[in-house]
Amino acid sequence: MPLPCHRTLPVPQDLTPTLLVVVDTEEEFDWGAAFDPNATSVRNIAEQPRGQEIFDRFGIQPTYVIDHPVAATRDSAELLAGFAAQGRCSIGAHLHPWVNPPLEGEITARTSYPGNLPPALERAKLDHLTRTIAQNLGMQPTIYKAGRYGVGPATPGILADLGYRIDCSLVPWTDFSGDGGPDFSAMPDQPFEILPDLLELPLSVGFVGRLAGSGPALYPHLHKDAARTLRLPGIAARSGLLERLRLSPEGHSLDDMIRQTDAGLARGKRLFMMTYHSSALLPGATPYVRSTAERDGFLRRITQYCVYFTNHCGGVAGSLGEIAVKLRQ
Repeated sequence: MPLPCHRTLPVPQDLTPTLLVVVDTEEEFDWGAAFDPNATSVRNIAEQPRGQEIFDRFGIQPTYVIDHPVAATRDSAELLAGFAAQGRCSIGAHLHPWVNPPLEGEITARTSYPGNLPPALERAKLDHLTRTIAQNLGMQPTIYKAGRYGVGPATPGILADLGYRIDCSLVPWTDFSGDGGPDFSAMPDQPFEILPDLLELPLSVGFVGRLAGSGPALYPHLHKDAARTLRLPGIAARSGLLERLRLSPEGHSLDDMIRQTDAGLARGKRLFMMTYHSSALLPGATPYVRSTAERDGFLRRITQYCVYFTNHCGGVAGSLGEIAVKLRQ
């Protein structure tokens, strides 16, 4: 397993449904090209007030997990530090190895997952990132999300040694091993302690459809080569049998996000984590948002989902730090 499970932490069933937001706050780069250590533009950070204004309206304190180009660029660091100083957000760390010093070793799809690096290099990169955030934003990060969700065997110990207390890299029911990433297919989809002082808060991923209860067992078979050739995943989704949905406005409609949440509530879920990339707010920087009109629709989906979660679900806003405290009480 990519992460050890020291102890599961059941979410109290009397907890009011709580919405968490994590933004992968990073440079712009060509998602279809090779990983480029020179692609370090962070123009998208100037667009983040658009999303922050929505979260302010609903009392949501997002966590911006920031990578090295963001932390090392004065304007972007100052903007995010300003949000944090006003109590409007939390700041965490997000490691993209190919743009994070020390720039050593070969850059490949496999080494783009930081957990695949030699442990000493993974530690050196995360230590450099942690110190850069502390120096340029004036705060010590204690929340981590690995770039490309790439945790590895050495990651928990490194995080604990550097003072991290929360990880949010786990994507339940998802396998990234096709190009060397972690396989989370058999990992818990609820909070758990990786180590006694290191908590895992997984992303919100769930199954919907008539066969949702068997999703963990059936879904991997739908994504074998033969099943993909027959287009079985699409057939299963369109027929209402089985679909895996992540709580994100990226690649998902408002209806998808609502169905995912309704299904989670029906299964007794009380924690919901919405995630997206900061670069989605800069038209053309990601495949998800290619124009200003699509960016407006993206922000509208976030707003409409927050309205739904608050009014229909009776939900409340939360922060990762607050939830970590509640789970350990």
